[in-house]
Amino acid sequence: MIKVIVVDDERFVRMGIVGETDWASLGCEVVGEAENGLDALELVQKKNPDLMICDIRMPKMNGLEMLKKLREEKNPVQVIFLTAYSEFSYAREALKLYAFDYLLKPFEDGELESAILRAKERIETDRGKQRDTGLSRSVPDKAPVKEQYPGALEGDGPEINAAVIRLCLPFDENTAGLTGYIRDAVLYMASHYGESTINVAKIAGAVGISEGHLSHCFKKETGYTVMGWLTRYRMKKAVELLSDHRNKVYEVAEKVGYKDIAYFSNTFKKIAGVAPSEIQEK
Repeated sequence: MIKVIVVDDERFVRMGIVGETDWASLGCEVVGEAENGLDALELVQKKNPDLMICDIRMPKMNGLEMLKKLREEKNPVQVIFLTAYSEFSYAREALKLYAFDYLLKPFEDGELESAILRAKERIETDRGKQRDTGLSRSVPDKAPVKEQYPGALEGDGPEINAAVIRLCLPFDENTAGLTGYIRDAVLYMASHYGESTINVAKIAGAVGISEGHLSHCFKKETGYTVMGWLTRYRMKKAVELLSDHRNKVYEVAEKVGYKDIAYFSNTFKKIAGVAPSEIQEK
């Protein structure tokens, strides 16, 4: 079993996480709770957890300060941060401290459980490596975002900034489980997102159903409007392009379907929390 502690200064949040999660089915058990970073440090020493689910903004010591101390002590606990604040600086620091994941409150149904299962898989993989090598637990050398951006922690330039935005911009483009025409609509948008004239009518025509039916079913199945999904997909692609400093912002805007750079920049900042130019700052 994976040992878990839950850290949040709001008692009802802790109660919700502990009481409404089917820990047994996840192969986990909650071994303790704390309401601030200082108490969490003591709890870690007593319980030696594998996984911590932790708020960032807390009194006495916030989650980032707490994790920094744990990393200084070479503690390898995996951490899933929960926060109501989509703040660039928070996500950036979380990445540097090798947090496993960063979820924005309120999270969608199943989002926390999915993160826990992925963390559990990582923990069990690390345990296997320890058995094979005979070495003790060590500080994580990779996080999911680190694997997507292998150079992200080597400096303070575009790659780490892009990785941070990926933390702040959760978005699943996987078509597995989608019904036929919804999947077709997603695939069509993924292939034509660079066209500035794409709209619901064109997408509906391409998959052979009415605009109204597509709009209703798409929202019900994915949680996004059709154009909302397209916008997030475009922003995801923009992040990938902006991680290469050779790409100018206006060029990226055009490549992801925006003729108006000001509109692109405003949309990007609204969704990602920072301006596109900030990603490329050294």
